[in-house]
Amino acid sequence: MTQGNLEIDKNIDETTLPKVNEVGEEVAEEITSDPNKLYNILGVMFETTKKRYSFEIVDDVDYKKGDKVIVDTIRGKEIGIVYGGPMQLPERVLVLPLKPVVKKASEDEIKKYDILRLEAKEAFKVCKERISHHKLPMKLIETEFTFDKTKLIFYFTAEGRIDFRDLVKDLANIFKLRIELRQIGVRDEARILGNIGVCGKELCCRTFINKFDSVSIKMARDQGLVINPTKISGVCGRLLCCINYEYKQYEEALRVYPAVNQLVKTTKGDGKVMSISPLNGFLYVDVEGKGIMKVLIEEIKFNKKEAKKLQNVLSKDELQHKVLEKE
Repeated sequence: MTQGNLEIDKNIDETTLPKVNEVGEEVAEEITSDPNKLYNILGVMFETTKKRYSFEIVDDVDYKKGDKVIVDTIRGKEIGIVYGGPMQLPERVLVLPLKPVVKKASEDEIKKYDILRLEAKEAFKVCKERISHHKLPMKLIETEFTFDKTKLIFYFTAEGRIDFRDLVKDLANIFKLRIELRQIGVRDEARILGNIGVCGKELCCRTFINKFDSVSIKMARDQGLVINPTKISGVCGRLLCCINYEYKQYEEALRVYPAVNQLVKTTKGDGKVMSISPLNGFLYVDVEGKGIMKVLIEEIKFNKKEAKKLQNVLSKDELQHKVLEKE
């Protein structure tokens, strides 16, 4: 080989060589994909964390809801429960690469899993006692063994960072295996423990929400909700996840509306906006000399730049409740 030139062995198939750019640097070969390609998908939930994932079916087994299955995960083989499927979904709605469903769990594997669940409950009691012994400001939520029983995981909540090194040493000496303490948020705590929401139904996070989206005080305000913690927060003490469900429609409608407290011109006179109903096409304006009147949005003239600025400003009361936004 001479400097600045790359000699190629004539006996090597050039198609097997890595692609290089003009300066001789190796470049990644572009991978083509078809967003409409269909995959056979099985929805699987892990019983401890109540998290749901999509796995690819690679055999001809007839899976149905409620089956316990062995799936391939980043921490090895695990048992999950089928909650949806089988179904065919296009590549564009999936996160690739997909892990496979290995097989249906056998009776022996299900028995092993049930024993591990019972042992995890005993481990929970031991850990709780050791937390009390070390006087650590943390709340133990759940415990689980990995299916191969090489690791014991403890899920807990705490206000801040916890120095639990002594606790880990104690637990490792007791159980003689790898210990992991995993701090979770209060929303994950609610999903794991379960409860009934203010609507009278089981919590959305436990039944179908897999990824927690951010919810803000502004979202609640824009939908005309009273900014009262008891009205807009869930059992986790954070803003209700359902505030997110209809927000896109409100966000779209609000683009042509003035802000609350903004001065506007109406066909009945000038006034100040008191409240708005964006999905119904009207708002209430305190018209000078006439009082509060219901006015259609078509009858309003206002400064749109000012409206956009005011819509992003939170009141003093709203700022006080921003703690409800914390994850």
